[in-house]
Amino acid sequence: MFTPMIIIVALFVAVLLIIFWRSVRIVPHSMEDVVERFGKFHRTLSSGFNVVIPGVDHVRERIDRRVQVVSFPPQSAITEDNLAVEVDSAVYIRVVDAYRATYEVANFIQAVEQLTLATLRNVIGGMNLEETLTSRDAINRELKAVLDEATRDWGIEISRIELKGIEPPSSVQEAMEMQMRADREKRAQLLSAEGEKQSAVLRAEGERSAAVLRAQGAAEAQALTAKADADAQTTRARGEADAIHMVFKALHTSRVDPDVLAYHYLQKLPEIAKGDANKVWIVPAEMGRALQGVGSAFERLRDEVVGVR
Repeated sequence: MFTPMIIIVALFVAVLLIIFWRSVRIVPHSMEDVVERFGKFHRTLSSGFNVVIPGVDHVRERIDRRVQVVSFPPQSAITEDNLAVEVDSAVYIRVVDAYRATYEVANFIQAVEQLTLATLRNVIGGMNLEETLTSRDAINRELKAVLDEATRDWGIEISRIELKGIEPPSSVQEAMEMQMRADREKRAQLLSAEGEKQSAVLRAEGERSAAVLRAQGAAEAQALTAKADADAQTTRARGEADAIHMVFKALHTSRVDPDVLAYHYLQKLPEIAKGDANKVWIVPAEMGRALQGVGSAFERLRDEVVGVR
């Protein structure tokens, strides 16, 4: 009697556990589930713990809300000047509306890829080769503007567009490489010439500075030599004058006869004139009286000679 009851209870509990298990829906972080009820959109489940009705609610699709990278293989495009280029690009997208990303477009990643390639061909077709190779930022901005407008109804946000590479034809690449080599050689020659010019200027400035310093040194040396010679001559002249003054002073003190003094002074005049300082003579105060004495002596000598005759 108790065995059937236990079986029924066990079955009932098992059914409840199964229903509970199927009712619980755990959604990972950065994900969002699109739930349909009886085949019609009902709601979306955010990340975390969620409860649905088994057999009534059905999860149509799980949408990743993170930024996704849609990378394309290199595609050929024709420029305005009829040159084929290979373009390698990537688009960074993010789903902002799970409902639209599920029901407005069948496969939003494939749709973004095809739209990007078509828009890229149109943009490059309106540029020549030089503009295509040098205007990546302009191409990116134009692509993003077109894709933003087209994918807004799909619940997609274009985060970023990156042109990974634009390869021109091989003939154009060879010509560009030759031009680059010529530019590098020209730039190297210009830098070398500028360096030689700068070196020559520096050498000239150095030589001029050295010549100025040598001239200044020679002038200072000459000035010092002249000053030393003048000081030496002045010192010798003062020494000789002091010596003569001392001799005259001694003679004056000893009261030597003026005639004898004048006679000896006149005898020493030639030796005094031979000195290096012969241009500077210092005559003692007694010189006048001595010369007067010499004159008187010669007059007396003349008178004596006349008287003898």
